[in-house]
Amino acid sequence: MTTHHTSSPPATASPFRPAWWLRGAHAQTLFAALCRRHPPLAMRQERWELADGDFLDLRFAGDDQASDRPTVLLLHGLQGSHKSAYIQGMMRAIVARGWRAVLIHFRGCGGELNRLPISYHSGHTEDLAHVIAEFQERQPHAPLAAVGYSLGGNVLLKRLAESGRDVGLKAAVAVSVPYDLGCAAERIERGFSRLYQWHLLRSLRHMVREKLQVTPGALPLTEADINALRTFRLFDDQVTAPMHGFAGVEDYYTRCSSGPMLSRIQTPTLLIHARNDPFMTPAAVPDATALPDHVQLELSRDGGHVGFVAGRYPWAPTYYLERRIPDYLAAFLPEQPARASE
Repeated sequence: MTTHHTSSPPATASPFRPAWWLRGAHAQTLFAALCRRHPPLAMRQERWELADGDFLDLRFAGDDQASDRPTVLLLHGLQGSHKSAYIQGMMRAIVARGWRAVLIHFRGCGGELNRLPISYHSGHTEDLAHVIAEFQERQPHAPLAAVGYSLGGNVLLKRLAESGRDVGLKAAVAVSVPYDLGCAAERIERGFSRLYQWHLLRSLRHMVREKLQVTPGALPLTEADINALRTFRLFDDQVTAPMHGFAGVEDYYTRCSSGPMLSRIQTPTLLIHARNDPFMTPAAVPDATALPDHVQLELSRDGGHVGFVAGRYPWAPTYYLERRIPDYLAAFLPEQPARASE
């Protein structure tokens, strides 16, 4: 289990400064998720069939015709998709650097339910490994990097730790990661954060109902059982763990939390986190002094969960992540002219 700290560990101070009109964890989190406007972004979809009989839906943006064009893989958060504002914003920022952006939808998140009686979870890294290997085979001269948000960041960090030098990525960035899944599940049951839990669990319960209609034997749950799943811990104990072969919720949290694995990462990696993230407590933040030299923790006082909204005026917000992340990746990926059509 992750060691809990009484105060935030030393880390690189973030240059991020929240908008004066949008201070606080919930303001940052909710504005970024609900109030953002973004113009349409041209995307192309591909469906990749998997050896186990399932499939992955990927969305491409940028010059996908150039086989050697640097490619940035994106992993969304819980119940996210290509429609998520933070994904669209980052894809646009990646394309502006002349790179290709590729969103990997977790199973069942691309708009169509996946075929098998499984879903996705915080520690399922096999699909990411498959996508990386497929890109290496199809486009061996295209440098690869990856960016993961929240649950997707946990998946990315776990994969980096598992694979060591053989991960196939030049660099990685993980944002607002629940490094200790048990700690995150406890935190989101308290105060205003219960609103996020309510919203996400409503979507997850709907997913379970759909799954049981297609694969009735996937879980021994009745409609009353599904309606009773009112906390993440209950959901993970009754759905995530049994669906994916874990002994129970504690087994799942212990085996899939990325925090204890960070010392094994051998890829240049940037961790971006806010101390006031409403999805977890500061106790879950990694100890920066225990990280490998090539893993950098950038910690800000404000920013919320995948928020980090700046800007002088409410009608002209700016999004720190969409400048900071490409700037970091530019040290490892050559910038190229962007397509005029993007």
